[in-house]
Amino acid sequence: MSGSTYDPPHVRPGTAVLADHAATEASAVSWAAIIAGAVVACAASLILIAVGTGLGFSSISPWHDEGVSATTLGLMTVVWLIIVQWVASGLGGYVAGRLRTRWISVHRDEVFFRDTAHGLLAWALGTIITVGLLTSAITGAIGTAGQVAGAVGQGAAQVAASAAGPLSEYDTDTLFRSSQPGVPNPNGESNEQAAQEVTTIIGNAITTGQLPAGDRDYLAQLVAARTNVSVEDARTRVDQAFNKAREAAQRAREAADEARKAAAKLALFTALSMLIGAFVAAAGAAYGGHLRDDPH
Repeated sequence: MSGSTYDPPHVRPGTAVLADHAATEASAVSWAAIIAGAVVACAASLILIAVGTGLGFSSISPWHDEGVSATTLGLMTVVWLIIVQWVASGLGGYVAGRLRTRWISVHRDEVFFRDTAHGLLAWALGTIITVGLLTSAITGAIGTAGQVAGAVGQGAAQVAASAAGPLSEYDTDTLFRSSQPGVPNPNGESNEQAAQEVTTIIGNAITTGQLPAGDRDYLAQLVAARTNVSVEDARTRVDQAFNKAREAAQRAREAADEARKAAAKLALFTALSMLIGAFVAAAGAAYGGHLRDDPH
């Protein structure tokens, strides 16, 4: 309208107004504070992990009926992971929020968001650094373990050979044990080839789930010919050996299944602990920022 004057839009109360051009162009991310918080979180994580490892080793024992059970150890591991994330992430987030340069002309809500973002970035960077350090340590340990394995490989191979196959060396020896101790094999033959046949046949039976009647009779005759026992007694030995092998295979499957479930639970709880760490880091940064801006 002619002769009218232009009135600038009114600013609502509580809206932040930047004081000058320098404040407008200032970055909302303070990487110095983030890096400082990440380093603190990383150091705290490594210390707490070392403490947890020591507590874990001190709680287990190679002796029978001593030390904590596997279930208790797994629960302790999950709880300690959460504690590590809680303490380390909270400390790193607090440092990142407290060390960040104070924004004078930024609205309070925006300051709160930026503080939480700084805590989250400090947590993420600290996690990456920690994982990198742990990966390097694991790689070095694997290399050392490879050298040790080469030194003791021959002895380990002998131990593994005694437990290889569906039957242990002791069960095979029991199967071909003579009815008269000290009396040599009636045929004067070694049991090594016969034991290999038994291992192959029983291994196939474990795979299929049953021992065919033909294989059972053949093994009974094979055992009877080398142990000087009746075919019926030899058949009983074969049945016992097959049952032991089947039970051992079942225990191995159950152990593998338990290991799979434990690994899945550990992965899920690790992810949960990391989410808790992210939240605590953001909260710690917000608290540190609050103390920075309002020390009283």
